[in-house]
Amino acid sequence: MWPYLLLFLVPAFLAVSRLKPMPYMAISARRDRWPQEWWVIFFSLVLMIGLRHEVGGDWISYIEMLDSYTDTTNSYKYGFQDPAFIVFNQLATWSGGGIYLLNVLSAMLFSWGLVVFCRAQPRPWLALVVAVPYLITVVAMGYTRQAVAIGIVMVAMVTLGQSSTLRFMLWVVFAALFHKSAIMLVPMAILASSKRRVLTLLWVAVAGVTLYVLLLQEAMNFWIGGYLESEYQSAGAAVRIVMNTVPAILFLIFRKRFQLSSDQRSFWTWMSWSALLLVGLLMASPSSTAVDRVALYWIPLQLFVLSRLPNALGQQNGKNAIWVYAVVGYSAAVHFVWLFYADTAFAWLPYQFYPWTWLWK
Repeated sequence: MWPYLLLFLVPAFLAVSRLKPMPYMAISARRDRWPQEWWVIFFSLVLMIGLRHEVGGDWISYIEMLDSYTDTTNSYKYGFQDPAFIVFNQLATWSGGGIYLLNVLSAMLFSWGLVVFCRAQPRPWLALVVAVPYLITVVAMGYTRQAVAIGIVMVAMVTLGQSSTLRFMLWVVFAALFHKSAIMLVPMAILASSKRRVLTLLWVAVAGVTLYVLLLQEAMNFWIGGYLESEYQSAGAAVRIVMNTVPAILFLIFRKRFQLSSDQRSFWTWMSWSALLLVGLLMASPSSTAVDRVALYWIPLQLFVLSRLPNALGQQNGKNAIWVYAVVGYSAAVHFVWLFYADTAFAWLPYQFYPWTWLWK
């Protein structure tokens, strides 16, 4: 239990001890070089996520993937229609690194995307605090392929702050090579574009159709059969979708108080509306698991809105300590409730670190 608590307490302490936010104009200037403390965070995340042992609800499934990746009859069962993840599996198998090398490689991409995204916020440590309870603990340590895709998608989202629709598209395509479901974010490139929208619509539409045919079309049969027709259900799906809905509502109410570029404001507005749409999909869908997995790509909305909420509700560029404490407190409550009361938490507890368990064998 204590590794999960430490994972939360370190960024929480930094968030409440560094209350002064980074000015809006200075955020882009700090993206290029990471201070030493962020490198420490990055490598700590890579080690904790990558070298976990028998931690996560899909642990056995990924072991089976490594044993079966050459068996084409199981390609859809184990998700090997994702070409970049095939490469990771092959490297892990050929090198003898096994599940631990696979997880380390995946953790590196996820953690890199997370750090890039957090550092693009005025209160980066607060964004990291919000990420710990679910995005890091549950998704990164459980849904390996989709966690990698989400990490890359977060880099794509940061590029919108630089008004680069093309780069957003390229990063999303890269993410889809690890988990094809990332393709669903392609339409956001059109909605977020505030300039030359007709031209953007044309080339994104062509790219979207092409990507669907190349990457997503065959996988849709697997998802329909595996989730919708089987009416597969996920415990707690409604709670997790509400966790996206709350920041979505807050952003839509207070969006004029968020210091954003026009493309950013447009993008996060559409992300917020679509987060609300997921509530309707959850009620209408025969499979809560299908909607739950789609909703994972909206988790960055939590980091973005909640880390910027102190500025939106308080004084612009002020310390706004009470709002920072409120966000930290909310995140602590989510972390506590999941660890102690979630039906699936047993798959994450106790946390085991591979080098430690290996030494004690």
